[in-house]
Amino acid sequence: MPTSTSTPSNPSENPGDSSGTLSEKPRTNYIQPQMTRLPALTPWRRLFRGCLGRFARLILSLLCRVDVKGLENFPAQGPALIVFNHLGDADVVVGLAYLPSCAIQALAKIDLYVEYPLIGWLMEAYGVIWVHRGVPDRRALRAALDALQRGQFVAIAPEGRESLSGGLEEGTGGAAYLALKSGAAILPVGVTGTANANVYGNLKRLRKPEITLQVGKLFNLDENELNREAVQRGTEKIMEKIAEQIPAEYRGAYKGSSFVQPTPPDSYTLHKF
Repeated sequence: MPTSTSTPSNPSENPGDSSGTLSEKPRTNYIQPQMTRLPALTPWRRLFRGCLGRFARLILSLLCRVDVKGLENFPAQGPALIVFNHLGDADVVVGLAYLPSCAIQALAKIDLYVEYPLIGWLMEAYGVIWVHRGVPDRRALRAALDALQRGQFVAIAPEGRESLSGGLEEGTGGAAYLALKSGAAILPVGVTGTANANVYGNLKRLRKPEITLQVGKLFNLDENELNREAVQRGTEKIMEKIAEQIPAEYRGAYKGSSFVQPTPPDSYTLHKF
């Protein structure tokens, strides 16, 4: 049975609190395969991305306190797969503002294009790879692999949705599959303070929310084959590396030394942030 595709407006007030049973990973209600393609990095699009990034940084500097660490780890050139945890709406804005590249191809859920026309228009102008969540989306896989083969960056949140618990949820297999298939290095990024309750709650009280962006070091998956077991092990390693970038209270399902097994991929279903 399909679950809601809306993002959670009130995640747990206790980061990493995974008590209770979380709902299934979401499935899209909208099938529009013609929208899924790799955006061309035209001069106009690069200019638009640069302007949008500067605008995002200006807004964040006025409304939030953002602490950015580890930017020296960001590679001078791709290909690389950027993986990060997903706490709230501000995650994308923070990444857009501070990650230093206009060649980042982001995967985005098609639901945004259908349900929020203005946001969808902006994201289409920026250029995203639209993803149908919860179903095998081979067009999105091909587009992401094409981007990596062209030496670009691809950004994806392996959790597949905004966290319902405030901490890391179990990873899905799309990111590991892309890394193993392409051989691209992986850049782990951790964000904290971006949960909707924290950002919107503080802004309503005229207080600046505190946000942290931590960029880790590049790594590769040590797998010689591409199969279900390799994807599971790769997903576990990816989630461990993301967990290393955030405080223990945000690590959720990946807290401590014993990590849970990731959800087995269904034909390497892609999930998006």
